[in-house]
Amino acid sequence: MKVLFVTHRLPYPPSRGGKIRPFNVIRHLARQHDVTVASLARSAAEAEAGAPLAQHCRRVIVETITPRAALARMVAWLPTSAPSSAGYFYSPALARRIREEVAREKFDLIFVHCAFVAPYVADIRGPRKILDFGDMDSHKWLAYAQARAWPLALGYALEGAKLRRLERRLAAQFDLCTCTTQAELATLRGYGVPVRTAWFPNGVDCEYFQPSDDAYQPDSMVFVGRMDYFPNQQCMLEFCRTTLPLVRARRPAATLAIVGADPSSAIRALGRLPGVTVTGSVPDVRPYVHRSAVAVAPLQIARGTQNKILETMAMGTPTVASTIAAGGVDAEPGRDFLTAATPGSFADAIVRLLEDPGERRKFAEAGRARMLSHHRWERSLDMVDQLING
Repeated sequence: MKVLFVTHRLPYPPSRGGKIRPFNVIRHLARQHDVTVASLARSAAEAEAGAPLAQHCRRVIVETITPRAALARMVAWLPTSAPSSAGYFYSPALARRIREEVAREKFDLIFVHCAFVAPYVADIRGPRKILDFGDMDSHKWLAYAQARAWPLALGYALEGAKLRRLERRLAAQFDLCTCTTQAELATLRGYGVPVRTAWFPNGVDCEYFQPSDDAYQPDSMVFVGRMDYFPNQQCMLEFCRTTLPLVRARRPAATLAIVGADPSSAIRALGRLPGVTVTGSVPDVRPYVHRSAVAVAPLQIARGTQNKILETMAMGTPTVASTIAAGGVDAEPGRDFLTAATPGSFADAIVRLLEDPGERRKFAEAGRARMLSHHRWERSLDMVDQLING
């Protein structure tokens, strides 16, 4: 079978959420089929870093669109009915090359990851088409509207409404639409689209993210995530303001490592707080997770699956997540990991694990076991095969 796979970010190296899912699907499909990937890069350096993707498929088509050009298109689209965020992912050059490729090759399947690039192929007829929304991005923008002050709140609300209309229209132009979680699927089905819908979960590489025999540091916490991403920034600022003082009042030696690339000035300033370290970009997050007693994921805005939670659980580091972040994990709160909804309950859950090595060990083992049984990529990709062949 000949497959055209279109994705909004060049999915190599698979080092962040928007790249991990499409890369694993591409690699899996290419083991059975003839796969051509069409994608975008934001710089020549990103295109060069993504060159090894060609080892995992037959051909890669990449067009570079600079952030300046993308932002200019976003601004130009603001007064239109189209979401300006979709403009950020539109490249006339990539659109032309995809058209040429479809005219030249007889594709059996077009697989799109992310609604932002679905317009490239939405009106193409002939091949079977799958749109993997991943997360329903419109609802993330609407959540931003609740978290931001005026006038940004209005801008996010308008953008969310535009994107929701686009998602509904695009879904009807594909044969199958998928999401990462059952909750995201419920949102999609709420649109009433007249096509088949389904979900398959994000996986985690349980061989790469596995427990360490090295001793962990008592009273240590870790948060992992890109720190140029607003939900990560928001949750760490709030956690350090409200929850961390409650933990340190009961465990004065408690420390927190904030591990992630491109921290903002506000995040870097957290490193001046007692017990807080802000690392910035690191070559490998695993040593930081392995030596921590507890991993935290106190996100207040979260759609789909938080890969950071899958990874810390796979590494056998007990994890405490906000209720909303936990919704995308196929695991049982209170058995496989702990969840909390308020600063007080979050602090209680953390201290419970810090104070009791037996409790810590129990959740470490349960979390790892759940990742092995329910979030291995092999299981998710079996579901992809069933959806394609169904």
